[in-house]
Amino acid sequence: MHTDAPGYHATKDAHLRRLRRIEGQVRGVHRMVEQDTYCIDVLTQISAATKALEAVALALLDEHLNHCVTHAIQAGGDEASDKLKEASAAIARLVRS
Repeated sequence: MHTDAPGYHATKDAHLRRLRRIEGQVRGVHRMVEQDTYCIDVLTQISAATKALEAVALALLDEHLNHCVTHAIQAGGDEASDKLKEASAAIARLVRS
């Protein structure tokens, strides 16, 4: 479907590093629950992991808008309309989560 590189291609390594850190945070939360850590401390760590995931999502969305949507608008036609609808739906999902 998409033949060119994604909008995040230039920052892929940075995103992967961030996701590995988040993965470590989630493993830490798992350990905390296994070790019967105080509820509030577990919730604090879950909140931190959630915020970190949201930051990655926002960065990916920004790159999508600046790359994929911008190119589609320049091309015009149905592709532009489809990309704008797709981006709007993605934003709505992020806001609801």
